[in-house]
Amino acid sequence: MSDRKPAHYESLRDASVFITGGASGIGKSLVEAFCAQGAKVAFVDIQKDAGEALVADIAKTARHAPLFLLCDLTDIEALRHAVETAGQRHGPITVLLNNAANDTRHKWQDVTPEYWDNRQAINIRPAFFAIQAVAPMMIGAGGGSIVNFGSISWMLGQGGMPGYTTAKAATQGLTRGMARDLGKDNIRVNTLVPGWVMTERQLELWVDEAAEREIAERQCLKNKVMPEDIARMALFLASDESRMISAQNFIVDGGWV
Repeated sequence: MSDRKPAHYESLRDASVFITGGASGIGKSLVEAFCAQGAKVAFVDIQKDAGEALVADIAKTARHAPLFLLCDLTDIEALRHAVETAGQRHGPITVLLNNAANDTRHKWQDVTPEYWDNRQAINIRPAFFAIQAVAPMMIGAGGGSIVNFGSISWMLGQGGMPGYTTAKAATQGLTRGMARDLGKDNIRVNTLVPGWVMTERQLELWVDEAAEREIAERQCLKNKVMPEDIARMALFLASDESRMISAQNFIVDGGWV
Protein backbone atom coordinates (compact mmCIF):
# COMPACT_ATOMS: atom_id res chain seq x y z
CA MET A 1 0.00 0.00 0.00
CA SER A 2 1.26 3.47 -0.87
CA ASP A 3 2.53 5.65 1.95
CA ARG A 4 1.80 8.83 0.02
CA LYS A 5 -0.26 11.44 1.82
CA PRO A 6 -3.86 11.93 0.63
CA ALA A 7 -4.72 14.89 -1.57
CA HIS A 8 -5.39 18.20 0.17
CA TYR A 9 -8.82 19.73 -0.44
CA GLU A 10 -8.91 23.43 0.32
CA SER A 11 -12.72 23.40 0.41
CA LEU A 12 -12.60 21.16 3.50
CA ARG A 13 -10.48 23.55 5.52
CA ASP A 14 -12.63 24.84 8.41
CA ALA A 15 -15.67 22.97 7.04
CA SER A 16 -18.17 21.75 9.63
CA VAL A 17 -18.24 17.95 9.38
CA PHE A 18 -20.46 15.46 11.23
CA ILE A 19 -19.53 11.76 11.37
CA THR A 20 -21.54 8.92 12.89
CA GLY A 21 -19.71 5.97 14.44
CA GLY A 22 -16.41 7.81 14.53
CA ALA A 23 -14.59 6.23 17.46
CA SER A 24 -13.25 3.11 15.77
CA GLY A 25 -12.78 1.30 12.48
CA ILE A 26 -13.61 3.19 9.30
CA GLY A 27 -15.15 5.98 11.37
CA LYS A 28 -11.91 6.59 13.22
CA SER A 29 -10.06 6.86 9.92
CA LEU A 30 -12.67 9.36 8.71
CA VAL A 31 -12.23 11.54 11.79
CA GLU A 32 -8.45 11.49 11.39
CA ALA A 33 -8.58 12.22 7.66
CA PHE A 34 -10.98 15.16 7.91
CA CYS A 35 -9.12 16.65 10.86
CA ALA A 36 -5.92 16.40 8.81
CA GLN A 37 -7.66 18.53 6.17
CA GLY A 38 -8.23 21.24 8.77
CA ALA A 39 -11.97 20.58 9.07
CA LYS A 40 -14.04 21.14 12.20
CA VAL A 41 -15.12 17.59 12.94
CA ALA A 42 -17.83 16.42 15.31
CA PHE A 43 -18.42 12.72 15.72
CA VAL A 44 -20.81 10.53 17.67
CA ASP A 45 -20.37 7.04 19.04
CA ILE A 46 -21.40 4.82 21.95
CA GLN A 47 -17.76 3.98 22.75
CA LYS A 48 -16.88 6.60 25.36
CA ASP A 49 -13.29 5.62 26.10
CA ALA A 50 -12.35 5.15 22.46
CA GLY A 51 -13.96 8.45 21.48
CA GLU A 52 -12.19 10.42 24.17
CA ALA A 53 -8.85 8.77 23.39
CA LEU A 54 -9.20 9.66 19.72
CA VAL A 55 -9.86 13.30 20.56
CA ALA A 56 -6.82 13.44 22.84
CA ASP A 57 -4.60 11.95 20.17
CA ILE A 58 -5.76 14.17 17.30
CA ALA A 59 -5.78 17.34 19.41
CA LYS A 60 -1.99 17.18 19.64
CA THR A 61 -1.51 18.19 16.00
CA ALA A 62 -4.84 19.14 14.42
CA ARG A 63 -5.88 22.63 13.37
CA HIS A 64 -9.17 21.93 15.15
CA ALA A 65 -9.53 19.27 17.86
CA PRO A 66 -12.52 17.05 17.06
CA LEU A 67 -15.68 17.23 19.14
CA PHE A 68 -16.81 13.87 20.52
CA LEU A 69 -20.45 13.51 21.48
CA LEU A 70 -21.51 10.34 23.28
CA CYS A 71 -24.66 9.14 21.52
CA ASP A 72 -26.67 5.98 21.01
CA LEU A 73 -27.96 6.32 17.44
CA THR A 74 -31.01 4.23 18.17
CA ASP A 75 -32.15 7.26 20.21
CA ILE A 76 -33.18 9.69 17.49
CA GLU A 77 -33.76 12.56 19.90
CA ALA A 78 -30.20 12.15 21.17
CA LEU A 79 -28.94 12.16 17.57
CA ARG A 80 -30.87 15.34 16.81
CA HIS A 81 -29.42 16.97 19.92
CA ALA A 82 -25.89 15.97 18.86
CA VAL A 83 -26.40 17.49 15.43
CA GLU A 84 -27.69 20.70 17.01
CA THR A 85 -24.74 20.84 19.41
CA ALA A 86 -22.23 20.29 16.60
CA GLY A 87 -23.83 23.05 14.56
CA GLN A 88 -23.66 25.45 17.48
CA ARG A 89 -20.01 24.67 18.14
CA HIS A 90 -18.68 24.49 14.60
CA GLY A 91 -21.18 26.39 12.50
CA PRO A 92 -23.70 24.95 10.03
CA ILE A 93 -22.82 21.39 9.10
CA THR A 94 -22.00 21.09 5.40
CA VAL A 95 -20.59 17.55 5.35
CA LEU A 96 -22.44 14.54 6.79
CA LEU A 97 -20.89 11.07 6.82
CA ASN A 98 -23.45 8.40 7.77
CA ASN A 99 -20.89 5.75 8.64
CA ALA A 100 -22.21 4.02 11.78
CA ALA A 101 -23.26 0.39 11.36
CA ASN A 102 -23.14 -3.02 13.01
CA ASP A 103 -22.62 -6.17 10.94
CA THR A 104 -22.99 -8.75 13.68
CA ARG A 105 -23.80 -12.09 12.07
CA HIS A 106 -27.16 -13.69 12.79
CA LYS A 107 -29.12 -16.70 11.56
CA TRP A 108 -32.41 -15.97 9.85
CA GLN A 109 -34.08 -18.69 11.93
CA ASP A 110 -33.23 -16.84 15.15
CA VAL A 111 -34.41 -13.36 14.15
CA THR A 112 -37.27 -11.97 16.21
CA PRO A 113 -39.30 -8.89 15.30
CA GLU A 114 -37.47 -7.02 18.04
CA TYR A 115 -34.04 -8.02 16.75
CA TRP A 116 -35.03 -7.13 13.18
CA ASP A 117 -36.16 -3.68 14.28
CA ASN A 118 -32.90 -3.23 16.19
CA ARG A 119 -30.83 -4.01 13.08
CA GLN A 120 -32.72 -1.33 11.15
CA ALA A 121 -32.51 1.08 14.08
CA ILE A 122 -28.72 0.85 13.92
CA ASN A 123 -28.00 0.38 10.23
CA ILE A 124 -30.47 2.55 8.29
CA ARG A 125 -32.83 4.62 10.45
CA PRO A 126 -30.16 6.99 11.88
CA ALA A 127 -28.93 7.80 8.38
CA PHE A 128 -32.28 9.26 7.37
CA PHE A 129 -32.82 11.18 10.57
CA ALA A 130 -29.28 12.57 10.49
CA ILE A 131 -30.00 13.83 6.97
CA GLN A 132 -33.29 15.32 8.15
CA ALA A 133 -31.52 17.13 11.00
CA VAL A 134 -28.56 18.37 8.95
CA ALA A 135 -30.29 19.35 5.71
CA PRO A 136 -31.71 22.68 6.98
CA MET A 137 -28.17 23.77 7.92
CA MET A 138 -26.90 22.82 4.49
CA ILE A 139 -29.74 24.64 2.79
CA GLY A 140 -28.96 27.76 4.81
CA ALA A 141 -25.27 27.45 3.95
CA GLY A 142 -25.98 27.15 0.22
CA GLY A 143 -25.25 23.45 -0.17
CA GLY A 144 -23.37 20.49 1.18
CA SER A 145 -22.37 16.87 0.76
CA ILE A 146 -23.95 13.79 2.34
CA VAL A 147 -22.17 10.45 2.14
CA ASN A 148 -24.12 7.37 3.14
CA PHE A 149 -22.10 4.21 3.75
CA GLY A 150 -23.22 1.01 2.08
CA SER A 151 -21.71 -2.47 1.86
CA ILE A 152 -20.81 -4.93 -0.87
CA SER A 153 -22.32 -7.71 1.26
CA TRP A 154 -25.79 -7.48 -0.24
CA MET A 155 -24.38 -7.02 -3.74
CA LEU A 156 -22.53 -10.32 -3.35
CA GLY A 157 -25.64 -12.07 -2.08
CA GLN A 158 -23.92 -12.72 1.23
CA GLY A 159 -25.96 -14.63 3.77
CA GLY A 160 -25.75 -14.94 7.52
CA MET A 161 -26.94 -11.45 8.45
CA PRO A 162 -30.25 -10.59 6.72
CA GLY A 163 -31.04 -7.65 9.00
CA TYR A 164 -27.75 -5.99 8.06
CA THR A 165 -27.78 -6.74 4.34
CA THR A 166 -31.38 -5.53 4.03
CA ALA A 167 -30.49 -2.24 5.69
CA LYS A 168 -27.42 -1.77 3.52
CA ALA A 169 -29.40 -2.47 0.35
CA ALA A 170 -31.90 0.14 1.50
CA THR A 171 -29.09 2.67 1.76
CA GLN A 172 -28.95 2.86 -2.02
CA GLY A 173 -32.63 3.75 -2.15
CA LEU A 174 -32.17 6.38 0.56
CA THR A 175 -29.32 7.96 -1.38
CA ARG A 176 -31.17 8.04 -4.69
CA GLY A 177 -34.35 9.48 -3.23
CA MET A 178 -32.70 12.12 -1.06
CA ALA A 179 -30.37 13.17 -3.86
CA ARG A 180 -33.47 14.05 -5.89
CA ASP A 181 -35.19 15.82 -3.01
CA LEU A 182 -32.15 17.88 -1.97
CA GLY A 183 -30.49 18.50 -5.31
CA LYS A 184 -32.39 21.74 -5.87
CA ASP A 185 -30.67 23.07 -2.74
CA ASN A 186 -27.20 22.21 -4.05
CA ILE A 187 -26.85 19.26 -1.68
CA ARG A 188 -25.12 16.18 -3.07
CA VAL A 189 -26.00 12.73 -1.75
CA ASN A 190 -23.86 9.71 -2.61
CA THR A 191 -23.17 6.23 -1.31
CA LEU A 192 -19.67 5.06 -0.49
CA VAL A 193 -19.57 1.26 -0.60
CA PRO A 194 -16.64 -0.36 1.20
CA GLY A 195 -15.43 -3.83 0.41
CA TRP A 196 -13.90 -6.06 3.06
CA VAL A 197 -11.99 -3.47 5.05
CA MET A 198 -9.27 -4.57 7.44
CA THR A 199 -10.51 -2.87 10.60
CA GLU A 200 -9.59 -4.21 14.03
CA ARG A 201 -13.10 -5.64 14.41
CA GLN A 202 -12.91 -7.56 11.13
CA LEU A 203 -9.43 -8.85 11.90
CA GLU A 204 -10.43 -10.00 15.36
CA LEU A 205 -13.73 -11.65 14.45
CA TRP A 206 -13.76 -12.84 10.86
CA VAL A 207 -10.49 -12.57 8.93
CA ASP A 208 -8.94 -16.02 9.23
CA GLU A 209 -6.85 -18.05 6.79
CA ALA A 210 -9.90 -18.98 4.71
CA ALA A 211 -10.91 -15.33 4.50
CA GLU A 212 -7.38 -14.37 3.46
CA ARG A 213 -7.58 -16.87 0.59
CA GLU A 214 -11.00 -15.57 -0.46
CA ILE A 215 -9.75 -11.99 -0.53
CA ALA A 216 -6.76 -12.99 -2.63
CA GLU A 217 -8.98 -14.90 -5.06
CA ARG A 218 -11.85 -12.42 -5.39
CA GLN A 219 -10.18 -9.00 -5.40
CA CYS A 220 -8.63 -7.79 -8.66
CA LEU A 221 -6.14 -5.78 -6.62
CA LYS A 222 -4.24 -7.98 -4.21
CA ASN A 223 -3.53 -5.36 -1.53
CA LYS A 224 -5.79 -5.27 1.50
CA VAL A 225 -8.52 -2.62 1.62
CA MET A 226 -7.69 -0.46 4.62
CA PRO A 227 -9.82 2.13 6.47
CA GLU A 228 -7.61 4.86 5.00
CA ASP A 229 -8.68 3.83 1.49
CA ILE A 230 -12.30 4.46 2.38
CA ALA A 231 -11.46 7.80 4.00
CA ARG A 232 -9.70 9.01 0.86
CA MET A 233 -12.81 8.46 -1.24
CA ALA A 234 -14.89 10.16 1.44
CA LEU A 235 -12.65 13.22 1.30
CA PHE A 236 -13.18 13.50 -2.44
CA LEU A 237 -16.96 13.11 -2.17
CA ALA A 238 -17.13 15.71 0.59
CA SER A 239 -14.96 18.23 -1.24
CA ASP A 240 -15.88 20.71 -3.96
CA GLU A 241 -13.99 18.51 -6.42
CA SER A 242 -17.15 16.36 -6.60
CA ARG A 243 -19.48 19.35 -7.07
CA MET A 244 -21.50 17.76 -9.91
CA ILE A 245 -21.66 14.21 -8.56
CA SER A 246 -24.82 13.02 -6.83
CA ALA A 247 -27.09 9.96 -6.51
CA GLN A 248 -24.19 7.61 -7.22
CA ASN A 249 -22.52 4.53 -5.68
CA PHE A 250 -18.74 4.52 -5.26
CA ILE A 251 -17.35 1.05 -4.54
CA VAL A 252 -13.96 0.79 -2.89
CA ASP A 253 -13.33 -2.94 -2.70
CA GLY A 254 -10.16 -3.73 -4.61
CA GLY A 255 -12.24 -4.87 -7.57
CA TRP A 256 -14.27 -7.58 -5.81
CA VAL A 257 -17.81 -6.79 -7.03
